[in-house]
Amino acid sequence: MSVTIGQRVEDFTATGTGDTVLSLSDFRGKQVVVYFYPKASTPGCTTEGGDFRDRKADFDQANTVILGVSRDGLQAQENFKAKQGFNFTLVSDKDEALCRRFDVIKLKKMYGKESLGIERSTFLIDTQGNLAREWRGVKVPGHVDEVLTAARELHAAS
Repeated sequence: MSVTIGQRVEDFTATGTGDTVLSLSDFRGKQVVVYFYPKASTPGCTTEGGDFRDRKADFDQANTVILGVSRDGLQAQENFKAKQGFNFTLVSDKDEALCRRFDVIKLKKMYGKESLGIERSTFLIDTQGNLAREWRGVKVPGHVDEVLTAARELHAAS
């Protein structure tokens, strides 16, 4: 079952950096950005994470929490976060439970080979736990600003 705009996102529990176990319900009363990226410490993912890091104070003002998710193991996530100075939680989704819930695992082609991987995607969940916006097949340049604008608009409307 995938998420649908306007519908409640089923609660989930995940393991995050900083030895945290978090649930979506932990953030009730706050907006949540869940962004999925293909692989820690790769160029596009580093740029995207850096953009979220650099705008975190703006997301905080919009009552919005940021969660980055990939299939990398927890140690790889910890290293990525430390090296890049990310100021938000990264989630390890090795079993792909979150990836499948948000339907971001897609058949990708790279160098003529096909494999299953994460399609870069972002989801904005409102303060009640409902999916407010989604961006699929994301291109990194300008994306975080677009998400921030949506988060601000949603916050202003609440």
